[in-house]
Amino acid sequence: MIKAEITDKELLKHLDSIHKDEMTIFVMADGLVRGAFFNGTRLVNQMRANHHLGILETLLLGQAELCAALLIPTMKGREHLNFRYETNGPAVGFSVEADSTGYVRGQLLQNPIPLDAPLENWDLKPFFGDGTLTISRMGEGMKAPQVGMVPIVYKNISQDLAYYFYQSEQIHTAFNTSIQFDQKGRVTGAGGMFLQVMPKAGGKAALKTEQVENSEDRDAESEKLLIKVENAFRAMPSIGKWFADGGDMEDVIYGLFREFNPSAVLNRDVIFDCPCSAEYYAQHIKHMPKAELEDIIAHDPDPLEIVCHNCASVYKITKDMLR
Repeated sequence: MIKAEITDKELLKHLDSIHKDEMTIFVMADGLVRGAFFNGTRLVNQMRANHHLGILETLLLGQAELCAALLIPTMKGREHLNFRYETNGPAVGFSVEADSTGYVRGQLLQNPIPLDAPLENWDLKPFFGDGTLTISRMGEGMKAPQVGMVPIVYKNISQDLAYYFYQSEQIHTAFNTSIQFDQKGRVTGAGGMFLQVMPKAGGKAALKTEQVENSEDRDAESEKLLIKVENAFRAMPSIGKWFADGGDMEDVIYGLFREFNPSAVLNRDVIFDCPCSAEYYAQHIKHMPKAELEDIIAHDPDPLEIVCHNCASVYKITKDMLR
């Protein structure tokens, strides 16, 4: 991938002053709940620079890629995932990918998004219509992708993604993403959090406590605890503003959820990146049918200009590379 340079010196100075991009994966409530907290401020800024996005487009694709990043902890082993949102609204949708190695990439299906009037708030619902949300997973040993699809219900990326997990995988999940813009429209903070009831719990896992006498009591205690966790999650401050103001990740995890004894189990890097290259596209063209390849060499300009849809990198493919 060819990374576009961020040239705004004031923005670069701000990025250097805040917490680095990082994801912290944690568990709490005696293993009943797992979660991930992600600072993706630089990821969103790099995504914006590469795709040359406006504010609305940055907000939409940024939220999609933050959600895709938060899906990485749900992967098993070496896995690649595609998160696609297709709607009949003005935004049309997006297609983003995440990989277990720690990269996220993607594209808007409509760029720029048509506007009838200036933005009055950050509500994306007016830009979404009816449609579908699709998750495709491909991992080691799979002969074909595992695909799940649900209708778009809430016209809200985070809520529709939680709805997908409940409908397709019967797992209670919550997502919260946020992007903070300054008065000049620059992204000064971006991030997200993901919580999920562990599959073995099924929403009614037994707590490890000597005071609980039987299974019905355990189920009741578990449900009460999950409601408390949900209330704490809803009380979270704006994540984008938190990171824009230099907030620390552990302060949120160990402060917001202190009642549930959270424990961080892993810190990892997640970045906006793409495995594309000039050599990749040259090989792809060379494997086209012989007649098509010969026609390209005979009649198309030299060099060919190839644009990667997922990261907007531009490659010059000379005809010598195709011979």
